[in-house]
Amino acid sequence: MDTVLHRMRALDARLPARDGVAVFNRVYLTVTEEVARRLEMGHFPDAEAAATLDVRFAQRFLTVAEAGPPPACWRPLLQFRRHPGVRPLQFALAGINAHIGHDLALAVVDTCRGLGCEPADLEDEFDRVGDLLVTLEEHIREDLMPGPDLLQIADPLTHLLGSWSLERAREATWSAARALWALRALPELAAETVHRLDSAVGLVGRMLLTPLPD
Repeated sequence: MDTVLHRMRALDARLPARDGVAVFNRVYLTVTEEVARRLEMGHFPDAEAAATLDVRFAQRFLTVAEAGPPPACWRPLLQFRRHPGVRPLQFALAGINAHIGHDLALAVVDTCRGLGCEPADLEDEFDRVGDLLVTLEEHIREDLMPGPDLLQIADPLTHLLGSWSLERAREATWSAARALWALRALPELAAETVHRLDSAVGLVGRMLLTPLPD
């Protein structure tokens, strides 16, 4: 966890504040710090499983943020990260969409392989991290949504972001993780499923990053 937090803080120091990847990284750093705090407090029944899942999950984002080859789900954010017509809230939620919708499912599978367990053994840890993310999303919307004096700008933004739900994305991710685990003995079919998941999540991310008028 310490290494992951160090890498996120280094990104925060290096990237311009308005950069779309930086916006998401600040959000994700807050989540990861809270997970680390709760691990220390014994909030997770299986601390090893929770820490392993969180680290493997974070590493997928950090690989992309540190200029690794991006999967399709992250390409819209990388493409539009400096677009002046995209709001910070859109950047934050597009990153959450890519990370939850694609990376989390693969991180569950990675963790199961690493610990020699089944997805069902990680369900409590998955749910606790997911509950924290849902709470954080509410704060993100409150902090980054334009105020009432900018209602004309907020109208299309509200409509756009109302079409996506973190709760629904989390439910779909858990199903995807279980499906990928069931397909582990069929590598060709598993790879095709990951590719389809990646493409579908990327399409949603592109929608969330639709530039809005000033």
